[in-house]
Amino acid sequence: MRQSAKANTPKPGVDLPSAPGFLRRLAAAGYDAFLLLAIWFFATAIALPFNAGQAFASDQFFYPLYLLGISFVFYGWFWTHGGQTLGLRAWKVKVSALDGRSPGWRQAGIRFLGGLLSWACLGLGFVWCLFDKNGQCWHDYLSKTRLVFQEEKR
Repeated sequence: MRQSAKANTPKPGVDLPSAPGFLRRLAAAGYDAFLLLAIWFFATAIALPFNAGQAFASDQFFYPLYLLGISFVFYGWFWTHGGQTLGLRAWKVKVSALDGRSPGWRQAGIRFLGGLLSWACLGLGFVWCLFDKNGQCWHDYLSKTRLVFQEEKR
């Protein structure tokens, strides 16, 4: 079912939870980069027999697309199932849709592509949170999601 735009906008007069700062975002991304690198090694080990055990050449476009797909599944799964990758969990940050729920796969896809765009512009999309009044990055706005501090469970 299609959600209306009204469901994705916060109610007037309701304060949005504060967004984590740039360094916290960067630290969580660093944690996730190490985990993703390990997953890439494993994914490469699975793919190597299909390439006769040889290293992938630069003209084999399948391999980078394969790793990109693995990356999307990694991030998309965590974002849609609780809103936290392991890096986000370590830094007590959570991805949520504007209505407070975990994002769906469509939002995760837009967030992933927006994150790639943010990195492709020399990280400007991430640095944007330093100057944005809501502390949001490009991919937050594009996907209608946000990073929030995780609420403590008691």
